[in-house]
Amino acid sequence: MKDVVEESRNQPVLVDFWAPWCGPCKQLGPMIEKVVTEAKGQVKLVKMNIDEHPAIAQQMGVQSIPAVFAFVDGRPVDGFMGALPESQIKEFIARIAGPTPEEAGLEDVLASAQAAFDEGDVAGAAEIYAAVLQEDRENLAAISGLTRCLIASGELDRARQTLALVPPGKEADPLVAGAKAALDLAEQTADIGDLGELAQRLEADGNDHQARFDLALALNARGDREDAVNHLIEIIRRKRDWNDEAARKQLLQFFEAWGPMDPMTIEARRKLSSVLFS
Repeated sequence: MKDVVEESRNQPVLVDFWAPWCGPCKQLGPMIEKVVTEAKGQVKLVKMNIDEHPAIAQQMGVQSIPAVFAFVDGRPVDGFMGALPESQIKEFIARIAGPTPEEAGLEDVLASAQAAFDEGDVAGAAEIYAAVLQEDRENLAAISGLTRCLIASGELDRARQTLALVPPGKEADPLVAGAKAALDLAEQTADIGDLGELAQRLEADGNDHQARFDLALALNARGDREDAVNHLIEIIRRKRDWNDEAARKQLLQFFEAWGPMDPMTIEARRKLSSVLFS
């Protein structure tokens, strides 16, 4: 009661049910102790020998060992059985304990960089992201954030070099995928003609889908995302299969670059659905 139930009202407590004769327990024990130590006091570990305390194991419904239960606010909230790999133990403890103070501080720093970027202070945001990368060269939020800052500044080559810092196997992370889509869009629009010329072509022929497509890309590059979406939707409305459904595919690239929860992504998806399923 004192070491687990009462203590769990102050911090999460892990209870490791084990026995001296249990082989997997000997494998799990050192790993879980190591990960708890690395958590720097965010969780407490209590080891319970079921041979010495069979009644408690029975009360918790322990049918096989090793078995680990996490207590928070006086009650068990999660657990696992068997000897998990160290990476999964870390994920379990991180889920129970929440971010470390250092991680919480980093989240605040990254949030301030995003706020600066949103307010148009691209240089200030880039400076914060670069400072984070000096401490952690593999921080995906900082890599993607700095990439977007460089895109906004027109430094596409440096943006591509920054994106190359992404560790192998992390390319599919939503932050990274979004930054890459934004960079691809910027490179795609680098050689597009003058807006006025494209508008004149479109005024002369409303079915000049290439002009409308290029105009959409140019408008998005200049921040006019709503008109860009409307032009692509118009292509789909007039000729859905034009250029192997290029307009629909371009919209999907917009969505990836903007992020799934961006208001314009949500609105554009609604418009796209209304056209495709009308």
